Amino acid sequence: MTTHRQEYENFENKSRVKPVLSGLLIGGLIGAGTALLFAPQSGEKTRSTIQNKTVELRDRTAEGVKDAVTQVKAKTRQVTSGVLDKAQEFTQHSKEVLNSQLDEVSQTVSNKKKAVQSY
Repeated sequence: MTTHRQEYENFENKSRVKPVLSGLLIGGLIGAGTALLFAPQSGEKTRSTIQNKTVELRDRTAEGVKDAVTQVKAKTRQVTSGVLDKAQEFTQHSKEVLNSQLDEVSQTVSNKKKAVQSY
């Protein structure tokens, strides 16, 4: 059984997607810049290559962001469900304790009434 702390730590570990995506984006830009500096081809061909690589990088980034959002939504649903389950358990337990206390008070009052009537 996992604790809330373990769930939070797991969530924190999974939330490291943003730095990875940032690193990929920055690395891609640096790679593209380096390719421009050392490219032995014509300007038109280089521009075409840059355009293609930019589209490819954009698509990969969009895919990564979609995956991250999906993971966050799934984790949010899981946490929300867990909180709702715990709230229902707490509510049920509270009702049971309250009913038990009311029964005990009622029994005590009944016993005291009988004791007063027997005087």
